[in-house]
Amino acid sequence: MRSLPRGATREDIEMMRRAIALAEQAAARGEVPVGAVIYREGVVLGEASNDREATGDPTGHAEVAALRAASIAVGGWRLSGCSIAVTLEPCPMCAGALVNARIERLVYGARDPKAGAVDTLYDLCRDPRLNHRMEVIGGVDRVRCGQLLTRFFRARRQERRT
Repeated sequence: MRSLPRGATREDIEMMRRAIALAEQAAARGEVPVGAVIYREGVVLGEASNDREATGDPTGHAEVAALRAASIAVGGWRLSGCSIAVTLEPCPMCAGALVNARIERLVYGARDPKAGAVDTLYDLCRDPRLNHRMEVIGGVDRVRCGQLLTRFFRARRQERRT
């Protein structure tokens, strides 16, 4: 077995695999392939994939939908002690929502050069000016996560050409 990325646990790897499966399902539905799983002590509290196309909702990102499900599961908006595994570095909206939900740990796969708000363009999850910060572990199964997105957008461009 390959070594774990710095700070990642076996549970994080398992949850990322689950997020990848959700992302694959999203791609099959024509959604941008992003999946997210929120968990605490081995228990999945919420999981989702992108659903913007199906719902017409601009907030239909996997992270936001997973936060909603987890909040229902715990009976409140504070998700202290929870981790989230997401296949793509969160955008500003999602990173802000993770901060507001008091997520403890963010584990993500591929970096997002166009909208990444955790490491690439911004650092919202660790910004000391905000009321909450979280541990960030990036690059978990990044190749597989990146390939999902690359294949999806390559196919979309090909469809537009034909």
